[in-house]
Amino acid sequence: MWAATLVFMWCVLDLNAQDVESLGIVTVKPDSGPAVDLGDGRFMVPYVAHIPGSDVTFEMIPIPGGEFLFGSPPDEIDRRDDEGPQVRVVVEPFWMGKYEVTWAEYETFMKLDAVFKTFNFRQIRPVNDSNQVDAVTAPSSLYDPSFTFDAGGDPDQPAATMTQFAAKQYTKYLSLLSGTYYRLPTEMEWEYAARGGTTTAYYFGDDDSQLRRHAWFSENSDDERHPVGKRRPNPFGLHDVYGNVAEWVLDAYSPDGYRDWAERESVIASEFRRGTKVHPRVLRGGSYELEAEDARSAARMPSADPDWKLEDPNFPKSPWWFTDSPATGIGFRLLRPLRVPATRALMAEYWDADVNDILLDVNNRIRDNGRGAWGLVDPDLPQAIEQIRDR
Repeated sequence: MWAATLVFMWCVLDLNAQDVESLGIVTVKPDSGPAVDLGDGRFMVPYVAHIPGSDVTFEMIPIPGGEFLFGSPPDEIDRRDDEGPQVRVVVEPFWMGKYEVTWAEYETFMKLDAVFKTFNFRQIRPVNDSNQVDAVTAPSSLYDPSFTFDAGGDPDQPAATMTQFAAKQYTKYLSLLSGTYYRLPTEMEWEYAARGGTTTAYYFGDDDSQLRRHAWFSENSDDERHPVGKRRPNPFGLHDVYGNVAEWVLDAYSPDGYRDWAERESVIASEFRRGTKVHPRVLRGGSYELEAEDARSAARMPSADPDWKLEDPNFPKSPWWFTDSPATGIGFRLLRPLRVPATRALMAEYWDADVNDILLDVNNRIRDNGRGAWGLVDPDLPQAIEQIRDR
């Protein structure tokens, strides 16, 4: 049987000062729009955040807490064996990206490859044992940009072809740069948000003929990724949870479905199945290349890293990028929990490589091939970048 380690996010009860005072928290309920009552005179509301050092913004939507049945019922059309048994799950409130992470957002991270290499050459902001916890590996330059951008590379289209590790590193980069904690969602959090309080195969019902109004998938995408937000949102106000690109979650994949969760008396949505191997990991929501049944709220897609890197001529293969379909339809969405981990080490559980083989590949690529780089990320990074540009 596939082996897995189950991880629980231990959180502090207090938000940091920025959270309480401004970002997505208010003390007067808005007259309109989504708002989550925290029961203590505060309300979670949507907010627009700015990526420091750029003119790029992104929007986060509050998702209320509650309970739901995780997975699909035995009689759901097109159901697969790995979607059950259903498990009752308790969900704490969180914010989720209104849209999938776009190229405009992700390219602020990609540009750090050249920046970090310059820093390393000039011995600026060096990474060492004392500050490694704040280090991020920027993705190397693309081996074959035509593959990645063949399906669309406009700034408002979802970023794609990155590995789960690269997606997690982006959430670390954004968190350390902005001072606000972001990560990938767990499988349970993703499905809860995608369902939007519904129990049907899709959040709009069981009839997949309606999917064209809500998603870009194989029947209407013209084999291209599309600008985010052009299809109808789900009940929580999230766009493109179905189609466009499949979205990484934190979990490793198990063909046994949720049998281990079903044996538990209590399951919290922030728990996830930690990987013990590089792959398979879980993707959710289907993509522009996949069929309607792959977009169902409970549908799961396991990654197949070796098959998705066949055209990569490097050794070791890139830990940041895929080079083969269906990786053109793989991206991710941000989540910000209401309660953040108590320590930086616990935060790193959701950002960094969880198996040594990934780190070995990263360090080999950087050390032996000069592809990719490590660098420090903090709120002072934009100023440091401006300084090297002025020299």
